[in-house]
Amino acid sequence: MPSGEVLVTCQDAALTFGRGATAVVAVHGADVDVRAGDRLAVVGPSGSGKSSLLHLLAGLERPTSGSVSRPGLDGPSAIGLVFQADSLIPALDVAENTALPLVLAGRTEAETRLPVIEALGLVDAADLADRLPEEISGGQAQRVAVARVLAQAPRLILADEPTGQLDHATGAHVLDVLLAAADRTGAALVVTTHDPAVAARLTIRRTMRDGRLLAPEEAP
Repeated sequence: MPSGEVLVTCQDAALTFGRGATAVVAVHGADVDVRAGDRLAVVGPSGSGKSSLLHLLAGLERPTSGSVSRPGLDGPSAIGLVFQADSLIPALDVAENTALPLVLAGRTEAETRLPVIEALGLVDAADLADRLPEEISGGQAQRVAVARVLAQAPRLILADEPTGQLDHATGAHVLDVLLAAADRTGAALVVTTHDPAVAARLTIRRTMRDGRLLAPEEAP
């Protein structure tokens, strides 16, 4: 992976929900490049537009105006998403949840076995493989959600408040795992957070305020 290669770029990208008098602008004209190897924190309070920006980067939402392009990515499987809310499928055990993106991409059960074992090992969750989501704690579930992303070996990892619902120790461990996995695979990592201590662990920091992604020199 070429160092500094642009993976995804937003150019004056805006996102509006609704129309007319009820329209809500979630993101105003954001400009940002995410390059191979980046460790980017998008910082701001709840409701500032961080998640909406992440959805634009991921392709989960299309910009209302402006553009988002992914010149360094070869498809959705190159992006791994860690959601803030619980995202495990209740009917699937931990191993099956971890394997799900690989299965959806067309891999056989035999082809998913090794990456699932390795990913669960990275987050210290190998012993949970046969448990259902209802049988594990919230912190364990978030670690499994991270493992599900790591099993994909994506070029870009997008994590939406991955530590927001965890205690300090568990949150720190999840961030350790994300940073180590990004270093190991060479993936870019973008983390949204309201926690300055989390943001301080990433090398690039941008602030969102009222839906606006501030330029670095504007950040408070």
